[in-house]
Amino acid sequence: MAPPSSCMGIVTMALLMLLLGSSTAQLSTNYYCKSCPKLFPTVKSAVQSAIVKEARMGASLLRLFFHDCFVNGCDGSILLDDTSSFIGEKNAAPNVNSARGFNVVDNIKSKVEEVCPGVVSCADILAITARDSVVILGGPNWNVKLGRRDARTASQAAANNSIPPPTSNLNQLISKFQAVGLSTRDLVALAGSHTIGQARCTSFRARVYNETNIDKSFSQTRQSKCPRTSGSGDNNLAPLDLQTPTAFENNYFKNLVNKKGLLHSDQQLFNGGSTDSFVRKYSISLSNFNADFVAGMIKMGDIKPLTGSNGEIRKNCRRIN
Repeated sequence: MAPPSSCMGIVTMALLMLLLGSSTAQLSTNYYCKSCPKLFPTVKSAVQSAIVKEARMGASLLRLFFHDCFVNGCDGSILLDDTSSFIGEKNAAPNVNSARGFNVVDNIKSKVEEVCPGVVSCADILAITARDSVVILGGPNWNVKLGRRDARTASQAAANNSIPPPTSNLNQLISKFQAVGLSTRDLVALAGSHTIGQARCTSFRARVYNETNIDKSFSQTRQSKCPRTSGSGDNNLAPLDLQTPTAFENNYFKNLVNKKGLLHSDQQLFNGGSTDSFVRKYSISLSNFNADFVAGMIKMGDIKPLTGSNGEIRKNCRRIN
């Protein structure tokens, strides 16, 4: 049975976390129950509208949460525009011409501000939209831990250094995830988010033309819309999951077993290494994938949140108050 997206039935869990002395007890699933009771339906309605308008947007919103959490924690810093005092993350190599959905987040924030002004952080909005995007596209549901506050600064350098690029090998991927407290199991499960979304030709050109651990017909299909010459068709898109790019399930892992991973970093997860067993398990069992994906998302959401008097509650997600 799917967990509730409201405040009902989750107070006991929050109390249990407090009794157990959890290091993330400041984050709780019922954080806004009294201060913003309409939060969840307000966010989900806006996410639903955005995905109806463009199915790809679900993957884009999920990716924003990943790229936020990997850079100095889940603090909404990815949403900040550059200022005279700092160069933000939007134009970092992993994000420029790639990270998207900022206008959708702006719209969600404005709708949340209408029902409870000055209460809900942009960091928490990213966490909720990530969950809602997965659910709307057919994936698992979970209770989102909330109570994060927003960063007052951002770092392009940190984004460049922290987010694993699509050229990463397996050891580099494991290292990047370990650096933020995520296990190898988390790595593979969270990589399953590539069951939705699109990638640009620049991200997979080298793989489809130069690599040998790739299905031949698959590489030829991808080459047809991604010219070999750099600078030609760089922004042409291809689905990360060639079968169902707008449905959240486990076809991504089935693709990897068949050497049809689009990105180099994708296929590294099934290439004779330590993660092969996880990929095989998830390719066979959707329930195992869903369970580990949810556990990984909750764990990722716990990365270095700003709580208490740290940070702020931004009125506009693009700039500090």
